Amino acid sequence: MTTHQTIVQRAVEGDERALRQLWMENAPHIDAVVLRLCGDRDLAADVAQEVWIQIFRALPSYRGDSQFGTWAHRIAVNRTLNALRKVRRIAKVEIDVEDDTAAAPDNPEVDTERGIVAESIDQAVRQLSPGARTVFLLHDVEGYTHEEIAGELGITTGGSKSQLFKARAKLRRLLAHLADGFSAGVGQEHGTPS
Repeated sequence: MTTHQTIVQRAVEGDERALRQLWMENAPHIDAVVLRLCGDRDLAADVAQEVWIQIFRALPSYRGDSQFGTWAHRIAVNRTLNALRKVRRIAKVEIDVEDDTAAAPDNPEVDTERGIVAESIDQAVRQLSPGARTVFLLHDVEGYTHEEIAGELGITTGGSKSQLFKARAKLRRLLAHLADGFSAGVGQEHGTPS
């Protein structure tokens, strides 16, 4: 039995230190997933609390077929989608595109450009219809298959594919100015004549 399996087993048996350790190791990722799906920090905080309660309640059913983090991630997504349906706020789903794991650049101009790009992407995603936004987040950000999305949202796989196609097409239109700016900047960096 690996150390991680031992921690999970101790947590199942009610060991508070083990529970706290699982939470500390997995909370950043789980809370980020909940925030990304909710978009609203206050709602995400409430939902994340419910997610962790659900994870700890479901711990005895954890069989170890997958990594604990993967198992907890699935619960987080399912619980968050249920919460969004319950409060009828799926129309306000947003994405938080800040990547807290990226190393800070040494160049402040690059940092500013990244912030502008992140904000542009965030604004573009907010302009998607609720269905397209949810499918885009689940498929392209969270890595769900169309079959899994269909099951989670109660739609057909064709409906999921259609929503993703619409989301990507609209994002390409909304973000075309960024691609144009990058290609113009690339030519200038390499001394290409204007």
